[in-house]
Amino acid sequence: MVKIIIGVIVVAVIAITAFMVLDPNINLVRTTDTSNTTSMDIMNEASNSLSTPQFVVSIEGEISKEGSYGFAEQPTMADLIEAAGGITTAADERCYFEDAKLDNGKTYFISSRYESGNICSLVELKKVNINTDNADTLLGISGFTTSVANSIVSYRGEKGQFNTIEELLEVYGIGNATYRKVRSYVILHE
Repeated sequence: MVKIIIGVIVVAVIAITAFMVLDPNINLVRTTDTSNTTSMDIMNEASNSLSTPQFVVSIEGEISKEGSYGFAEQPTMADLIEAAGGITTAADERCYFEDAKLDNGKTYFISSRYESGNICSLVELKKVNINTDNADTLLGISGFTTSVANSIVSYRGEKGQFNTIEELLEVYGIGNATYRKVRSYVILHE
């Protein structure tokens, strides 16, 4: 029984050391005089620096590594894209602002510039700009009704420009189903 406990402790120490080496986001506080520093001191400092992230946001779509990412401070879209390994070559850079502040617990989407049915397609999707287009132009996208298009224009007039596509979910008349249907066909800037 003692051998099993010692084995578990050894495996845990090796795993922690491996994570410290592999994860560049772990900040180790090291003194310049390392003659009195033991490996146990370094591990204690590393475990103290590991904390639960204050912000966890997810990203999907035309991104290298879809998933959830943790940040100590409120991230921007640029921070999230960098953490996810960057955008793909098919990503539409008009669908996000790099400096947009992201909300904790939300999932953000990077849409494709091209039709998704054919991976080699060079046919660009017809998209509308939710920050500048009028209600009639917004109706060109399947999923936007007259009332929803008018709600988008009203929302924009009250709150200012959309900083993320996900803000469409705050517009009266747009729920998850409509959002998922239109998110690939809207942009935020030219």
